[in-house]
Amino acid sequence: MKIKMVKSKPLRILLMASGFISVGLGIVGAILPVVPTTPFLILAAVCFSYSSEKFYNKIINNKYFGKNVVDYLEGRGIPMKAKIAAISVLWISIGVSSWFVPVLWVKVLLPCLAIFVTWFILNEPTSS
Repeated sequence: MKIKMVKSKPLRILLMASGFISVGLGIVGAILPVVPTTPFLILAAVCFSYSSEKFYNKIINNKYFGKNVVDYLEGRGIPMKAKIAAISVLWISIGVSSWFVPVLWVKVLLPCLAIFVTWFILNEPTSS
């Protein structure tokens, strides 16, 4: 992805703040199984690509998740192992949550959301 710095300083500050919030949520996602990690890091990379070359490079060159972020941003998709892990964690979390939630409409909504997210993940290109 090409760096396209915005000229407006307030917009650059807003994009940097959004990038840092996304990185924070990505870190939370690395700890909690229900919160995704990579989508937040992809969002952070996009925000930083418009506001900070330094932080953009830190995201895409990270040894743990940088390759996945770059592959997604360049249209190469999601690795099969990541798809399997994401869908597995998604359905286990939704299943457990649905079991314990006493509200009927939430019990119906959670699997519907999981179906949509599963469909989205499966329709993304698979990288090697």
